[in-house]
Amino acid sequence: MTDFEMTAPFALGTFSSAGGERFAAVVVGDSAIAVRHLAPLCERVGRPLPARALRLESVFGLLEDWAAGFAALDAALHLHAEDAAARNSLLAHWQPVGGLRMHPPVDLPRQIMCTGANYFKHVVDLIVDQGPGANPDTEGLDPEQLRAHAHAVMTERSQTGTPYAFAKAISAVTGPFDPIVLPAIAQKPDWELELGVVISRAARNVRREDALSYIAGYTVVNDVTARDLVYVREPKALGTDWVSAKSAPTFLPMGPYLVPAAFVKNPQDLRIQLKLNGQVMQDESTSDMIFDVARQIEHISSRIQLLPGDLICTGSPAGNGTHYKRFLRAGDVVEGAITGLGVQRNVCQDEAETQTRSA
Repeated sequence: MTDFEMTAPFALGTFSSAGGERFAAVVVGDSAIAVRHLAPLCERVGRPLPARALRLESVFGLLEDWAAGFAALDAALHLHAEDAAARNSLLAHWQPVGGLRMHPPVDLPRQIMCTGANYFKHVVDLIVDQGPGANPDTEGLDPEQLRAHAHAVMTERSQTGTPYAFAKAISAVTGPFDPIVLPAIAQKPDWELELGVVISRAARNVRREDALSYIAGYTVVNDVTARDLVYVREPKALGTDWVSAKSAPTFLPMGPYLVPAAFVKNPQDLRIQLKLNGQVMQDESTSDMIFDVARQIEHISSRIQLLPGDLICTGSPAGNGTHYKRFLRAGDVVEGAITGLGVQRNVCQDEAETQTRSA
């Protein structure tokens, strides 16, 4: 087993089979069982699943009463492990994950918030890559001086600054093994592998020391970005255009699983790695975040109302296409993985080709 394979006692996913309806499932190892089939065991241990979760048959339904839903599934699976009769009663309902189609584990999140420029080495690299003439403070500096300047600026930001957060459209979400469709208007589509955080309960003005208790679980996300569409051309004072740059359909592969927070010891000690056509492009620890997950939740919840099922994309480490001056093209294979959360794999396609095939 590699660092990246799902190692938790169980995770949650959303699946379908042979064109059927999507359903929420518990994943143990390489097998999945629909949440509805665990309901009798939950009743037997005195922890019934929330009625809404059963009616919707979705992970989102579980998130609307996460404390009760997680406790019920955890207790049922403990009984399953300890009681042969309980195991035998469910044998016919387990299915190999490989025989199912996998959808985003939360299908779909309620709101999506992203945190930009949040990895120390990444932002330092960006400043250096822009060159000494990018702003008056760096004019005339040689590369070594520029890097030292960038390092000092980011150190100051980590101590006195605030996270930079923005929204992304939920229609950008796609499955962990679905194509990434490259729109014709994007000339520089770029990868940004990130740790995804899914909120478990309403959160407003949350204190940093309490923030992790508002997390249902973690997942893998790739916040694909059209670099050439990030900034508004006219009038420039309007700044960034995240709708154009980040919200195209399929610009947020999500999954494969939602791993409950109870099984992730430290979200700031996870390895995050992206491969492009088999070559490692990003390979970093979440410890390199400028603002950790708790600080991000504190900041975002001070600005907006977070709700159960919301997704926070927590920033991308060094190694994006902007650094390599290499952007996504049709035929590229992008693989993203995070310690214990699993691996996603997406093939890039031109939008025109995709439309031709579906016509």
